[in-house]
Amino acid sequence: MRQRHSLLPRPALTNPSLLAATVASLGRRAASRQDLWRLLTESYTVDLDAVAAMLPPADPEPVWLPSKS
Repeated sequence: MRQRHSLLPRPALTNPSLLAATVASLGRRAASRQDLWRLLTESYTVDLDAVAAMLPPADPEPVWLPSKS
């Protein structure tokens, strides 16, 4: 794993297929979606919108409607 305080630039992932492969690989090691984002951004420079488009959408929180009484 790279040092957080390293002065060396992180490699950039710009190719969509390499980005998808990296997200899949890190996704197997990540404990959660937040952990996946952390691993990805600590190790690489990426377009966050491109990554978000690749990930399955998170389930929205249920909206509880007030009961009509």
